[in-house]
Amino acid sequence: MSETQSTYNYKVVRQFAVMTVIWGIVGMLVGVIIAAQLVWPELNIGPWLTYGRLRPLHTNAVIFAFGGCALFATSYYVVQRTSHARLFAGGLAAFTFWGWQLIILLAALSLPLGFTTGKEYAELEWPIDILITVVWVSYAIVFFGTIAKRTVSHIYVANWFFGSMIITVALLHLVNSAEIPVSLTKSYSAYAGVQDAMVQWWYGHNAVGFFLTAGFLGIMYYFVPKQAGRPVYSYRLSVVHFWALIFTYMWAGPHHLHYTALPDWTQSVGMLFSLILLAPSWGGMINGIMTLSGAWSKLRDDPILKFLVTSLSFYGMSTFEGPMMSIKTVNALSHYTDWTVGHVHSGALGWVAMVSIGALYYLLPRLFNRQEMHSVKLITVHFWVATIGVVLYIASMWISGVMQGLMWRAVNSDGTLTYSFVEAVKATYPFWAIRFLGGVLFLSGMLIMAYNMFKTIAAGNTKDVPVVAAAGHHA
Repeated sequence: MSETQSTYNYKVVRQFAVMTVIWGIVGMLVGVIIAAQLVWPELNIGPWLTYGRLRPLHTNAVIFAFGGCALFATSYYVVQRTSHARLFAGGLAAFTFWGWQLIILLAALSLPLGFTTGKEYAELEWPIDILITVVWVSYAIVFFGTIAKRTVSHIYVANWFFGSMIITVALLHLVNSAEIPVSLTKSYSAYAGVQDAMVQWWYGHNAVGFFLTAGFLGIMYYFVPKQAGRPVYSYRLSVVHFWALIFTYMWAGPHHLHYTALPDWTQSVGMLFSLILLAPSWGGMINGIMTLSGAWSKLRDDPILKFLVTSLSFYGMSTFEGPMMSIKTVNALSHYTDWTVGHVHSGALGWVAMVSIGALYYLLPRLFNRQEMHSVKLITVHFWVATIGVVLYIASMWISGVMQGLMWRAVNSDGTLTYSFVEAVKATYPFWAIRFLGGVLFLSGMLIMAYNMFKTIAAGNTKDVPVVAAAGHHA
């Protein structure tokens, strides 16, 4: 076996890990700016820095730049360690890094300039879509190639989740991004009207379901047992969780289109599958949290474990709230209100960001040959700042959302509306200020993390780590 084959390829993992933190700061900073624009409208500096231009930049940066880099970093690390094999096609892995950074850069330039398809989470125009496809296929080759050359017969459950995410996101992207170009910067969707909406929310909800759930469950199934020093609570439950989640999630998209031109039966199917989804989701949360059986005391002084376990609590809460909001009668109140924004962020900040941050705090010292992060105390500070930030954010959005829904549908005895729209906006205003504060706190936590990361890197080195012999237990 050659020298390079006998060591893990940590270089690409290091690159993605560092960029996860940097893009996290960028994406969340844009989020804080657009939150501020709702409180102070004069911050809408036209035409390139208005709320309408920056908001898709925020979602793309947080989901695909921050979340995407976290998935690349963790999946590349986990697939090597659990397969006892060096990453397949190192050159292609390097290409996925630089290609993904280029995509993010092009998104950051094109969206403020107004080049958009107008599709939620799929706003990027066709030349960038093609680049995404090329990078994603390369990612699949690297990931599945590594699994194919594994030196252990078993494929660890985290890899099943990562693999399903890679395959499904490819399918979603190709179908929803089918478009007819009319110029280099403009295209029209291959679908029209209600079919376009249906395909879009099949994509949009599964971007949440596979990119932001299945992928990050892969992170959970590796890093929670590692940090807790315990095996997964129930391996059987993890397999049931995987198949039930993968099958059910695909059907939940229509719940975004209640009370629209979409046929009623389609809306009802989306609602039904959303409710069924509660079972596998909570199965996964219980499996993660119960992994700490016999190790609960570690939570007291292990801030990394605090991040990971709190993220699971938010996962459980978000996956209860989502099915509830998909019920038509609840949706009649919640739709188009800040409640939806609160729900998205309890998942995005509470679940996705926190599990990523916990995994990165585990990874960074190992990638740079350190015993632990530069400052464990700062991890604890980050945890509390982030947690308070999330709670302020989602509580303010829940309250303002329910209030908006009730104000919009309040009618007088003669059938006229009780409140004008602007009165609802005025009543919401203080909650937007609290949301802004919550966002500032979460962003501050990321800045603390960046400081801690760079200090750790400065004190570390990038010496290669030898591949564990296949006869040994899991990495």
